[in-house]
Amino acid sequence: MIIPNYNTKNETAACVRSCLGDGAIYKIEIIIVDNGSEDGSYDYLNRLFKRYSNVTILKKASNEGFSKAVNAGLIISKGKYKYILNSDTKIKKGTFSKMIGFIGSREDIGVVGTKLILPDGSIQKSCFNFPGIINAIKEYWLGYREVYSSFYKNTVSEVDAVVGASFFITPVAYKLAGLFDERYFMYYEDIDYCRRVQNFGLKVFYLPEVEVFHSHGLSGAEFADKDKQWRRLIPSSKIYNGIFKYYILNYILWTGQKFNTLKKAI
Repeated sequence: MIIPNYNTKNETAACVRSCLGDGAIYKIEIIIVDNGSEDGSYDYLNRLFKRYSNVTILKKASNEGFSKAVNAGLIISKGKYKYILNSDTKIKKGTFSKMIGFIGSREDIGVVGTKLILPDGSIQKSCFNFPGIINAIKEYWLGYREVYSSFYKNTVSEVDAVVGASFFITPVAYKLAGLFDERYFMYYEDIDYCRRVQNFGLKVFYLPEVEVFHSHGLSGAEFADKDKQWRRLIPSSKIYNGIFKYYILNYILWTGQKFNTLKKAI
């Protein structure tokens, strides 16, 4: 499994411990990629896990983003399955056996996402339809719910995309789709990967019976003030959608939000 870390040494340590505890019956490898942290993460994590031969810690000189960190781990990984976890996650006992059992149930699975439990006990909406103009109009102009924005399901479901916080890549998907697109510093890299996987004829599934705790936002909190986090979506959205489509989508979302604000004020 690949765990990118940026100034979240305590959360990363807790994540690794949860993986070591659940993976006792499996031959697992854990690769922590320290993305140029400034909180002493590399030395701290080395001291904690130096006795574990299956834990590797890579040190990058600077923070080059989520995709490059994940790729650095993927390139040296030897495991059959590739499991990407955010540093602010913790897995529950049985995660590996449930995931591997599900993947073995059919041959067309490319990516699997899991249920994400937030600190207050609620479920994070971690599934997506691919962003598109029609779905944007449906949700922001016509009032449909969760056709453009994120959602979750209560049962095993085939979906367009799942978030990268708990992102399981099957061997066939990795062979075909390979590494993440490094143009994405943060955001959209998971949606892009799911789109590429499906272009190869594979499917993306959401598996709610596997629950992963997620302290949502900690791994990206250093990048910008909380009220400016949305600005980090802009460059990635332009890459994913293209400039022309980006501005059309932005217009639909902006006018829809303005109309809904006005409607509530009346």
